[in-house]
Amino acid sequence: MGEIKRALLIINILKENSRSLGNAIEIELRRRGIKTHAFFFDGQGDFEPDGEYDCCFSLGGDGTVLYAARTLAPLRVPIFPVNLGSLGFIAAVHPDEWVQVFESWLRGEAALSRRLMLEVRVERQGKTIARDTCLNDAVISALGIAKLLSMGLESVSESGGEPIRLGHYRSDGLIVATPTGSTAYSVAAGGPILDPELAAMIINPLCPFTLSNRPMVVPAHETVIVEMESEQRSGILLTVDGQVTESLEPLDRIYIRRSLQDALLIASDRKGFYRALRTKLNWSGGSLTGGTGHA
Repeated sequence: MGEIKRALLIINILKENSRSLGNAIEIELRRRGIKTHAFFFDGQGDFEPDGEYDCCFSLGGDGTVLYAARTLAPLRVPIFPVNLGSLGFIAAVHPDEWVQVFESWLRGEAALSRRLMLEVRVERQGKTIARDTCLNDAVISALGIAKLLSMGLESVSESGGEPIRLGHYRSDGLIVATPTGSTAYSVAAGGPILDPELAAMIINPLCPFTLSNRPMVVPAHETVIVEMESEQRSGILLTVDGQVTESLEPLDRIYIRRSLQDALLIASDRKGFYRALRTKLNWSGGSLTGGTGHA
């Protein structure tokens, strides 16, 4: 682990005790000779980095980590996710343990998890009108009373070749999720749970009109192309990580592919992910070794 000279703190002020914890972290980091800069996050707003950072402390819940990841992934800044909400799948460091975990990371002992992110680009009449990145998911959803969208799906490999037609969907919407996002909206809509460090994407229709439209998992080297058909019974909205929205129109094309940058998460490894799964989903059971198995 290289020398830490400057740290960013993204502090979710909607979380109780976030300001006091942020102040305590700043005092400790400065005692160690590390310069700090704090950004107070209230669920919205844009942070413009004013220089280079060696790490970022995310003080909040999983939503704060999502914001930090989108903001800092292009700068390849590792994120230290301190959890101030309920047990999170991403924010895994308990406030009382941050010093020990931070020191463990400085010694090269704490895991650095690389998480696939997605680049989402909206094309209208041949021109790019929006471009975003996400750590969890991109969701295309219907607005209004008649919540049925019509869309076609294709995929193209990064190595080129002809597009592969994946099918035609009539549904309330569509989720394209990362492995990290597999435990968010996608799993609530019946999608599979993926190991967080897999290189794959989930395509999951929301309440499909045809029951044969099922969730699919495709390799991360594919670009998923969603084309909104000309006749729609509803308005259309694109939501990225549940935090950024774009209005869509009929005939828009949405290109979703792996981002060039991964999110770097400190002490948020596979072990912590499965521990959160067991707790949140109430999985239980004894050890597989040294005991008696039951059919």
